[in-house]
Amino acid sequence: MARFHDILLLIGQLNYTWTNTESLLIYLIAGLARVDKETAIIIFLTLNTTRARIELVERLAKTNKTPLNQRQEILALTQQLGRQAKLRNKYSHCIYSFDETGDQASTQLMAIFDSKDTIKYGKIEQINDAEISRINEVIEQLRVVNREIWSIVERYSFPR
Repeated sequence: MARFHDILLLIGQLNYTWTNTESLLIYLIAGLARVDKETAIIIFLTLNTTRARIELVERLAKTNKTPLNQRQEILALTQQLGRQAKLRNKYSHCIYSFDETGDQASTQLMAIFDSKDTIKYGKIEQINDAEISRINEVIEQLRVVNREIWSIVERYSFPR
């Protein structure tokens, strides 16, 4: 059962790190839109998906009033978040299965895949050592993005 607990702890860490980092988009919204933090929080919370929040930050960064170097830094970070969101979404929207010992784990995706004439759902994937390493890598990448967002917020004096 040790592996069962380790995997659940790792998924919890992934979700915590993701949520913490995603919330920093508030400061990018505030700085890029030139609004106060409270207004940025309202905007952030009004957008109910990660994709919408990232798209807003990207669109604000692409405006003419955003200096080119600032735009490039922010777009590089949102692209990283977009890539990391795929793994986070996988583990946030699946069912977990463990064998009777708690050693063999798998996920079953809760999504429907339509093709021209068939439908598939519930893709099952093993959580093996390679996948655990991948999750750990994404957690570390999110930590780096988190620090980089804070660096941008401070460097460009965005509202805090």
